[in-house]
Amino acid sequence: MKNFFQFAERNTNYKQETLAGITTFLSMAYILVVNPLILSQAGMDKGAVFTATALSAIIGSLLIGLLANFPIGIAPSMGLNSFFTFTVSIGMGVKWEVALTGVFIAGVLFVILSLLKIREKIINVIPQDLKHAIAAGIGFFVAFIGLKNAGIIIGSEATFVSIGNLTSGPVLLALFGFIVSVIMMVRGISGGIFYGMVIATIVGIFTGLIEKPTAIVGSVPDISPTFGVVFNHLGDIFTPDVLAVIFTFLFVAFFDTAGALIAVASQAGLMKDNKIPNAGRALLADAGSAVAGAVLGTSTTASFVESSAGIAVGGRTGFTSVIIAACFSVAMLFSPILSVVTPEVTAPALIIVGALMATEISKINWNNLAVIIPAFVTIIMMPLTFSVATGIALGFILYPLMMLGMGKRREVHPIMYVLGFLFVGYFIYV
Repeated sequence: MKNFFQFAERNTNYKQETLAGITTFLSMAYILVVNPLILSQAGMDKGAVFTATALSAIIGSLLIGLLANFPIGIAPSMGLNSFFTFTVSIGMGVKWEVALTGVFIAGVLFVILSLLKIREKIINVIPQDLKHAIAAGIGFFVAFIGLKNAGIIIGSEATFVSIGNLTSGPVLLALFGFIVSVIMMVRGISGGIFYGMVIATIVGIFTGLIEKPTAIVGSVPDISPTFGVVFNHLGDIFTPDVLAVIFTFLFVAFFDTAGALIAVASQAGLMKDNKIPNAGRALLADAGSAVAGAVLGTSTTASFVESSAGIAVGGRTGFTSVIIAACFSVAMLFSPILSVVTPEVTAPALIIVGALMATEISKINWNNLAVIIPAFVTIIMMPLTFSVATGIALGFILYPLMMLGMGKRREVHPIMYVLGFLFVGYFIYV
């Protein structure tokens, strides 16, 4: 097994990979609670969605771990589940069964694009400076999510965002976990982020900030209300609205995953000559999990940027993803215990990981104006629009324009011009 996952080549071991897998799982376990809550508002059965969420995470994480040897967790995307419910089902009035069929078709198209290596080709032609900007932007985005989840940053009608109540119990718990994790890291303790989360959870339970679980073992909800529904509505997708929905699912998931893959590969030191090894297999695994998720009964799956938390602990191979899948399997039976994994507990990990990923900024060529503008816009627009895909799209529009303005059009790959044009059309349509 060590040879299969290339432990020696990537300087890792079972303990390191296991801690990384558990850390990533804890950072993304909220999806088991949040995804059913969001999709149930579209009329879907909450219990069935819980089971579909867990199973799709198990399948996706195993696929990317075993096929591509990447330390990444895959699960239903937070942005796309909100789009599914609030924009498609509620806003456009599309029945959830039809919308889910749209997710399925988008997933099938993903598989085709992956098999044809079109997705891999696009990722490989992205300029190196933009790849660093994408990784750094996701770092700021992840940190912003952590600050929001901790209650350190809150919404404000006057200024959009503002500082939260730093003396409230949940915020103090998040700050405590942050300080403990940072101290452990600077002292060179392996797995400091994970241990910080565990200590914060224990303190939260003893102080009453986190409720003790009412039970340990729970039954697995029936998946039959959502399983295989997509096959009954394939004839309902040929309308302008549903076709537009399919395109949007395809667009957002494509670049969310591309961004996460670039960021994680950069952070783990897996990027070679501006290319990601086994990118084709990773993208195929991601696409396959999207198809499986739709059949099971959940919105589009994607590679989770929270995987960077596990990489910060030392995850370097697909064995980390196998551990993530194992944790989701256990979670299906011990779902009541998930109540102790609150946003305040996982927030410190996201903030620290965001800081580590933001170091990619130093690798950008800040002496070239044609790079500075698109790189800056890519970075800042990810947290400000709360969308990885939007940040990437804006950067891809500006980069070819800047290079054209400087008379360096031949230094830009033709695919970048095509993408820039498509993104302009996308923003006009949306």
